[in-house]
Amino acid sequence: MRLTIVMASALLLMSTALAQKAELYGDYSYMQFNPSISGVQSRAFNGGGAGFQYNFTSYFGVKGDFQGYGSTDWSVNVTAPIGTPGGIIPIGTYTTKANLFTYLFGPVVRIPRGKVTITGETLFGGSNTSIYSNLYNQAVGNVSYNPNQHPFTMAVGGGLDYNVSPRVALRLGEMDWILTRYTNPFTNTNNQNSFRYLGGIVFKFGE
Repeated sequence: MRLTIVMASALLLMSTALAQKAELYGDYSYMQFNPSISGVQSRAFNGGGAGFQYNFTSYFGVKGDFQGYGSTDWSVNVTAPIGTPGGIIPIGTYTTKANLFTYLFGPVVRIPRGKVTITGETLFGGSNTSIYSNLYNQAVGNVSYNPNQHPFTMAVGGGLDYNVSPRVALRLGEMDWILTRYTNPFTNTNNQNSFRYLGGIVFKFGE
């Protein structure tokens, strides 16, 4: 009986501690994606997502972050052929849409300062986008190009939360440098350096 009481008490304390340190958030997100194709400018994506965070202490936690983006019609005016032999974008104007998804995990450093909490993060994971396949089909022809890449993706940055109450905070801004490693069908470049902004609301459980 004593063992049962001790175990039940430990589980209750553990569940309370977990609840006190858990955060769930939802957000709007903007990404300026750089496709790394000479002559093709970067592309603006709008979207949003959600995630969770577990804080081991007041200063350190781990996060899982999931974002999805879509773009409106986007036109490229190519005045000279782009790409390597076997993957040329001919001269012309091309209009496409695209989407992008990211799933990232990693450590978060927190600095609580009264009503605000400053954060820094380094997240790792993967992503997927239709930008290369859509542009390839527009430029080269309606051919079968496999867009199913899920390359290494990394986010490094930080942000600022404003604590409205012990249960709710506003994510005023989080800005990250995003590295993706897509191998596109036009060039041999497989590193893309992009920027993203997040803003939203954070729900805290018992903190």
